[in-house]
Amino acid sequence: MKYGKKYAESLKSYEKQRAYDAQEAVGIVLENAKAKFDETIELHVRLGIDPRQADQQVRGVLVLPNGTGKTKRVLVIAKGERADAAAAAGADFVGAEEMIQKIQTENWFGFDVMITTPDMMGMVGRIGRILGPKGLMPNPKSGTVTMDVTKAVAEVKAGKVEYRLDKTAIIHCPIGKKSFGTDKILENFNALMDAIVRAKPAAAKGQYVKSVTLTSTMGPGVKVNYNKA
Repeated sequence: MKYGKKYAESLKSYEKQRAYDAQEAVGIVLENAKAKFDETIELHVRLGIDPRQADQQVRGVLVLPNGTGKTKRVLVIAKGERADAAAAAGADFVGAEEMIQKIQTENWFGFDVMITTPDMMGMVGRIGRILGPKGLMPNPKSGTVTMDVTKAVAEVKAGKVEYRLDKTAIIHCPIGKKSFGTDKILENFNALMDAIVRAKPAAAKGQYVKSVTLTSTMGPGVKVNYNKA
């Protein structure tokens, strides 16, 4: 495989097969984030469980200590007092039928997260086939179906992330930007790893955390030595 010049240079700066301690791994990733934009730092965790089994699912939400570095655009589907509360909390878009229709007829997706109140789920469900594939369908487990829209909007704006196991038993999640520096990225890393370990299913057998890798948007992956689970 042929790599770009910067990527190839980055590969020479560390031992690809070696697992580094978390702080050193973060330092290597930041050093090799050489793009002209503020690269996102991502965490990839392979778990020793079977994602096909209902009792071996890993999913949760977490407000990272230092946020993600990305301001998410929030759409709240609500009426009356809840709609007013969402607007006051800083939601970018608030509405009900008219917003559902806008998504349906205009194929509009000018938002990153949709939050709704339970009484509006019947209406939202009508466009579930559109929202689902894009990962935008509200879900009580992720805190996006709630009567407390003020809290939900505030958490998303503060840097709440959702982590969930994919079909290959890997969790992929952003934990900040290059500009955060080592300490803030490390703090976010530890917070997310602690959450993933706490979410270990009772049905999990053997080694839970198989491998941990950190990477930046354009840089190579660096293995992390993580043996707390």
